[in-house]
Amino acid sequence: MRAIGLILVALMVMTALSGCVQEEGAVPAEEIPIGLLIDLSGPLTTYGEDILNSVTIASEDINAYFEANDKPYRVKLYAEDTRVDPKITLDKVMALHGRGVNLIIGPMGSGEVKQIAEYVTANGIIIISPSSTTAVENLGITEPEEKKYIYRFVALDTFQTRAIAKELDELGKKAVCIAYVGNAWGEGLKDYSLPELEKYNITVKDSIEYPDPAPADFTPYIATLETAVGELSKTYQIDEIAIVVFSYEEAFTMLSQVSDDSVLLDVTWIGCDGTAKSDKVEEICEKVDAVGFYSTLFESRGEAFDHLNATYYERHGKTAYQYGLNAYDGAWVLALSYAELRESEEEYSADAMAALIPEVTERFSSGEYEQKTVSGYITLDEYNDRASGDYAIFKVANCTWTQAGIWRYETNEIVWE
Repeated sequence: MRAIGLILVALMVMTALSGCVQEEGAVPAEEIPIGLLIDLSGPLTTYGEDILNSVTIASEDINAYFEANDKPYRVKLYAEDTRVDPKITLDKVMALHGRGVNLIIGPMGSGEVKQIAEYVTANGIIIISPSSTTAVENLGITEPEEKKYIYRFVALDTFQTRAIAKELDELGKKAVCIAYVGNAWGEGLKDYSLPELEKYNITVKDSIEYPDPAPADFTPYIATLETAVGELSKTYQIDEIAIVVFSYEEAFTMLSQVSDDSVLLDVTWIGCDGTAKSDKVEEICEKVDAVGFYSTLFESRGEAFDHLNATYYERHGKTAYQYGLNAYDGAWVLALSYAELRESEEEYSADAMAALIPEVTERFSSGEYEQKTVSGYITLDEYNDRASGDYAIFKVANCTWTQAGIWRYETNEIVWE
C-alpha cells in the first residue's frame, strides 16, 4: 500500500510539473483585463444583458484574432452589475480598479458617467460607454482635456431630440406632456427637446420629473399627466396630443399602473432610446398596443454585423441590439490599442493609451485590422464622442416591436416604412 501511495504522489507531482512546462519558444499570453459596467438587475436589463452577450462574443473573436496573428495577448472580461445607479457604479469602478482593471466598457447611463468622471480621470481609467448620450455639458465637462479618458461610441441626444421633434410633427401632434427621469440623461433630453419642439410649434403643457432610481408607485405622476392631458383636450383633438417619456424601462411600469379607463390610453406615447425594443412590452401587451409607444434608437450597421449577428442569433435566438454593437466595437478598440501600446511602450500609460485610441478607432473603422466594425464607421469629435448618427423609429403593434421608419440626420427627414 505504501508503494502504491508513493507512485500516486509521484504521478501527481509529474502532472503538476507538466502543467508548468511551456512549449519551447512560446511566449505566455498577457491578460488584457476589460471591465464591463452594465445593468443586469435594474431598469435597463434588456440592454445590459445584450451588451454582456455581445462583448462576450467580442472577447472570443479578439482572442482568436490575437492567436491567429501570433500576438501574446488575451482578453478577459470582468462584468459588474450597476443597476444604472451612479453610486453603485462608482463603487464598482473602484472595485475594478483595485483588481487592476484600467479599461472598461460602460457604464450605460449618462448619470453614471457623470458620477465616475472625476475618479476615472484622476486614476487614469479608460472607459468607452456604448449608450451614454447626454450632451457633454450635462456631464459637468467644459474642456476636451477633462474628458480625455472618457469615450462614447453612440450619437448624442442633440441628434435624438431633433429626430423625436420631427417624428412628433409628422405624426400630427400639436401638444405634448413630458415625463422624464431626474438624472443627467433625462434632464438633458428634456432640455434639448424644448427648442426642437418649439420649431414645429408643438405646445409643451408640463414637464414632469420623477426620481432616479425610479419609484415603485407612479400614481402621483400618472394623476398629473391625466390632468394635463385633460386640459390640453379642451384645445386640441385627442389624436393631436402625445405623452413623451424620457425614461428607461420603468416607463412600462408607469404604463402598467395607468387605469383601463384613463385618458392616457387614448393618446400616443413617444419614447426614446431607453425604451426602444424593450422586452418589458410583453408584460402589458394591451396597454402598449393601445398607445403605440413609438421609440427612437441610434441605428448604424457595419460590414461585420452579419458575422456577429449570426453567432448572436444562434446563441440567443434574437438579433443583437445597437448598444451591444457599440460595445462590441469598443472592446475591439480597447484590445487593439492596448496591444499596440504594449508593442511600443515598456509600461502601460493611460495618457499614451488615450492618445492612441482615436487613431486605432479610425484605422479599425477603415478595416485595417482584418476586422470590420459591426456598428458602422466611428468618427469621434474633439470630446471623444461619436459625431454622427441616424435614428430608427420603432413602434409596438400586436405586442411586437416593428421598425416604422428611420430619421436621417444629414437631411432631417424621416423615411417611413
